[in-house]
Amino acid sequence: MNILVVGGGGREHALVWKIAQSEQVDKIYCAPGNPGIAELAEVVPIAVDDIDALYEFAHSKQIDLTVVGPELPLTLGIADKFRAGGLDVFGPDKAAAQLEGSKGFSKDLMRKYSIPTAAYASFADRDAAVKYIRAQGAPIVVKADGLAAGKGVILAQTEAEAIQAVDEILVQGKFGDAGQAVVVEEFLYGEEASFFAFTDGKNILPLASSQDHKQIFDADQGPNTGGMGAYSPAPVVTDALYQRIVTEVVQPTIDGMAAEGTPYQGILFVGLMIDGDNFKVLEYNARFGDPEAQPLLCRMKSDLVPVLQACARGELNVSELEWYERAAVCVVLAAGGYPGSYSKGDVISGIDAANAIDGVHVFHAGTAAQDKEIVTAGGRVLGVTGWADTIKAAIDKAYTGAAKISWNGMQMRNDIGQKALKR
Repeated sequence: MNILVVGGGGREHALVWKIAQSEQVDKIYCAPGNPGIAELAEVVPIAVDDIDALYEFAHSKQIDLTVVGPELPLTLGIADKFRAGGLDVFGPDKAAAQLEGSKGFSKDLMRKYSIPTAAYASFADRDAAVKYIRAQGAPIVVKADGLAAGKGVILAQTEAEAIQAVDEILVQGKFGDAGQAVVVEEFLYGEEASFFAFTDGKNILPLASSQDHKQIFDADQGPNTGGMGAYSPAPVVTDALYQRIVTEVVQPTIDGMAAEGTPYQGILFVGLMIDGDNFKVLEYNARFGDPEAQPLLCRMKSDLVPVLQACARGELNVSELEWYERAAVCVVLAAGGYPGSYSKGDVISGIDAANAIDGVHVFHAGTAAQDKEIVTAGGRVLGVTGWADTIKAAIDKAYTGAAKISWNGMQMRNDIGQKALKR
């Protein structure tokens, strides 16, 4: 098989790394890829949003399966274009990708199909949103309706903060087109977890549990990011909760999307807030999480390729995946200043030394090759993933690997996985 992976971040590096282990695969291409991916696949300089060029490339290279990593090409309709041209593609079509592309759409779906979520209201009018905020009080959550690279959610502790967020999104256009509307919702308490399931639009195949760390600083302080680290399994998702999430959230979501005439194929990513035996859906994403993909794929024993192909073809008939018993932890190394402005082009040292550690793999996210050096090229630069028999040992592996790597201004959280240890 010839496979094309679309994207160039840590999630895509992890996907290519796992796909490369399949005996079914002859050749992997990745567009646009990164220097880490280039060691495993032929990288192609096509941007993720250049749908026509990606389509032409897939046709010219007789690609058997295209695996779409990021959300942007999905919301632009890459799957529609490929399927219309007779090409197998893993990922939802444009209508189904609204689950991530519009928070208002996803909240309305949850309400209609009785999927547990926070109370909310959607607004395109600033004054109406402010009136609602004053009636509800704080703390309260303000979300840009569209895609904002994981940064469009403001956890406002006061009414003034919430109103400022509405002004930034609706009036000042901080998130561009993503901020043409806002969703204002109830503030939830508890512990976040990420839940993933493969689906062909009808059947579902859940993955192991995982947990992301959104905030930039230790102890969940500071602004939200795209994710500063993740681990799997996540003890907060007990066996009993796991089964309830499948039956009360995942299956009703897939059934609901089919009933709406927008069947969902690909991987469904459900962000959850768990409080004891109760849980509510925070959001949906239409793709693998980044960094959750890294520890999940390091734990996955099953061949990934047949599952991806079955989802793409509507033929998913596997009831469960095989997993290694080990735990895995990914620590994200970010550029100084992220998630705000940050410098690029800083020379990175120590990647090879980290990769040489048994049970450690460094996934490239925001890197570039320059004068035979690897340099920073994004906010989240690398994901150092370690695996071992226990969460504690996996944490130690990941941080031992991270300690080998450095560049000017590098930052990371020092408490990834600590919530699991407390359980």
